[in-house]
Amino acid sequence: MKAINLIEKHKLFTKQWHPHLIAEGSNLQVYLSKIQGDFVMHAHDNGDELFYVLKGKMEMQFKDRVVPVNEGEIILVQKGVEHCPRTAPDEEVHLLVVELVGTTHTGNVQHERTVEKFTRI
Repeated sequence: MKAINLIEKHKLFTKQWHPHLIAEGSNLQVYLSKIQGDFVMHAHDNGDELFYVLKGKMEMQFKDRVVPVNEGEIILVQKGVEHCPRTAPDEEVHLLVVELVGTTHTGNVQHERTVEKFTRI
């Protein structure tokens, strides 16, 4: 076990909407992502998903509401709840995401942005 510098790890990639795995335990995976614009509405049937906004601000869109998530804040999306992270069209947001090992970031939806295997950095 060792400490991981999130700022330095974010400097290692530019690709948006692509998870970059930084830690993995027996049942949790932790990854970094850069996002900008809209994603795809989806749900995770097997577990919860935690988003921590490291830089910028985003909105988490649900079927019945939109929740703003500012820099330094987290949002926990419970298992089975449809959601879609999004940002202002001109703002790149840096995230740390925690979820069950083996979870795809598009959950129950197959999409052109679906990444089957996360890049480890």
